[in-house]
Amino acid sequence: MRWLRLLLGGGRVHLDPERQQELLRDVQSRYGAHVRIRFPEQVEALTGTLNGDDGLVVAARIVSQVADEAHADLQAQAHDVHRRTGRRLLVHRRNYRPLWKEAGPGLRWPLFTLPCGFHPYAQVAAAVTVVGSQASRLDRVTDPNPLLTRVFEVLDLTSAGWEYGRVRVDTDAATLADRLITSVGQVLAAMDDPPRLPPAVRELMRRNNTVDVYDPTGPRVVGGINLGARMREHFLV
Repeated sequence: MRWLRLLLGGGRVHLDPERQQELLRDVQSRYGAHVRIRFPEQVEALTGTLNGDDGLVVAARIVSQVADEAHADLQAQAHDVHRRTGRRLLVHRRNYRPLWKEAGPGLRWPLFTLPCGFHPYAQVAAAVTVVGSQASRLDRVTDPNPLLTRVFEVLDLTSAGWEYGRVRVDTDAATLADRLITSVGQVLAAMDDPPRLPPAVRELMRRNNTVDVYDPTGPRVVGGINLGARMREHFLV
């Protein structure tokens, strides 16, 4: 694998683990829902902060950590449901949609309350933007395949949250979805042997419905987003 050869000295990649830890701490403490700055401005600032190879590594870590913690959260919720009711819920990372179809009203969308504190509309939106914009360099700092799997997972959770998890589709939510789709398309285009699209994505790509997008501060509809069309545009290349 090219990424492994480069990390072992086969290319001129100079990573600084201390710098990465500093960036990660800064991203965790200075951004998120507690900051009195609109999410679009936070994303713009964050994408500027996460520049260079160390920033790309941190962005990849953010996406992976969010996906891992979301999975752990859903497993804990499923375990709690079983303890209380005896009902067994299956949690499959490759396709969360069956879980949400079965138990959506009884589940809490995990991306707003993760232990890491990363907010989907701030740190996560910025991280996937960095991953996509630097997709051609991914294999110089990490294995892009598991990272792409994690981006797919976050995209799956985002769309399922809209449909089954009572997540309000405002402009911040729509921007996250659009950035996830764009990033996936950029990573796929940069891969020599891209993987097969996961089931949740293939299901959504067969659709052609437009979802209303609301103003974050009020009830006004300000636009719409067609996830299936956006995915077909970016994934079928």
